[in-house]
Amino acid sequence: MRLPGMSQPFLLAPIAECSPGPPGSELRLAVLGARGVGKSALIVRFLTKRFIGDYEPNTGSLYSRLVRLDGEQVAVHIQDTPGCLQVQEDCVQAPDALSRCMKWAEGFLVVYSITDPGSYQAVRPLHQHIRQLHPDARIPIVVVGNKADLLHARQVQAKEGLQLANELGSLFLEISTSESSQGVCEVFQYLCREVSKLQHAERRRPSGIPRPRSPNMQDLKRRFKQALSPRVK
Repeated sequence: MRLPGMSQPFLLAPIAECSPGPPGSELRLAVLGARGVGKSALIVRFLTKRFIGDYEPNTGSLYSRLVRLDGEQVAVHIQDTPGCLQVQEDCVQAPDALSRCMKWAEGFLVVYSITDPGSYQAVRPLHQHIRQLHPDARIPIVVVGNKADLLHARQVQAKEGLQLANELGSLFLEISTSESSQGVCEVFQYLCREVSKLQHAERRRPSGIPRPRSPNMQDLKRRFKQALSPRVK
């Protein structure tokens, strides 16, 4: 499925790996969702060939990979969060460690399983919790419906995921981590680009403090002569 709102097909090829070296910038991403939705598999599917750190599902591992994004070498850090969430009356009870992770990240994938309505119900409160920690509405959040290959066990329809994402002001994509890396690459590529654009916008934003002007030599000479003229007389 194509990312909604895109006028043309998204890039399908995985982000190319680049040779080791000092990265030009860093992108911090977090993958959130209830237990068993496939967060760890989603991350490892994207990393594919090379990742730093041991793969331990649901332990909050941090993975890193050097990639080339639009001609720039970038270090992508992806936080795999544990699924220890409690949702009560549209409110997420998140451990402090998870909240710190959410505060650290600059872009988010909120994942649910199309076979688990409970994980779908966790998306909205998770999204609200992110917004509480990041009041800036520009922080990119993508809603991901995983396990799209299990059509016989589907309990959440694609139109429900799309409707929820539209209500939250986020993009939506259904993928199958086990079948193909195409959708996985699409969603990570989109998120990386959105975070990168936000970083560049932050760098260009005026600080609010006027920049001191470079001294004008002619003006300095004129002031110096004015200061000396009373003494000469």
